[in-house]
Amino acid sequence: MNSLWSITIRPGGKWSAVAGRGKLVRFTALEKGANVSLALYNADDTSERYNMPDTLKAQHTAHLTRGNVLMSDNGRVLASIVEDSLGWHDTISGYTTRQVTDAKYGETTYQELRNEWLRSGQENFAVELFRNGMRMRDMVPVVNLFSKVYCDEHGDMRFVTDHAVKGSTVTLRTEMDTLILLSNTPNPLDPRTAYPSVPVQIDIRSSAPVDESDFCLNYRPENRRCFENTWEYYTLYPRK
Repeated sequence: MNSLWSITIRPGGKWSAVAGRGKLVRFTALEKGANVSLALYNADDTSERYNMPDTLKAQHTAHLTRGNVLMSDNGRVLASIVEDSLGWHDTISGYTTRQVTDAKYGETTYQELRNEWLRSGQENFAVELFRNGMRMRDMVPVVNLFSKVYCDEHGDMRFVTDHAVKGSTVTLRTEMDTLILLSNTPNPLDPRTAYPSVPVQIDIRSSAPVDESDFCLNYRPENRRCFENTWEYYTLYPRK
């Protein structure tokens, strides 16, 4: 894969960037047990952001995989999932907090351990939001890439510990100029007591234009309507 940009996010790490419309963003787990929490915003207007309820309701699902799109609260497509080796990415578990991290893995501080202290998703997102002119009040529900969480017959949420293997990949295609926020921190429901975060590589390259045969476009009628809303947005008010 010839990348325009490549970066590896270390365990506990964070990252944010604007990926222009029509980019392929591939995530690769470099070890087993990965989890990357993902939040998305319209880069030109961050008041438009990923809408978890509409995304799940419109596509009749509680998890995401190839063919699914991540819808904004304006009924547009921020990104589509065009490749996926796992078939399931968690949408309902959220991200870790400082309280959860300390209770599960033991109390650590930056002053004591420097870059080896155990970060939480909440803290990572707070930093990346601030870097992009926002605050925690602008935080949205996240997608936990590489994680599988399901509800059993009693309605209890269950985390599958052996879901993501080394080399697992998932690729997003940006359908808008998209601000991407990432936190490489554990899924809150992961039962392991040793801090389960592994390095994840991100490769970004250009994508071919969406055509009428596109799998994500045709995955559901609701997807097509969101794509049409997105195309209208760029046609009537073109960006550079």
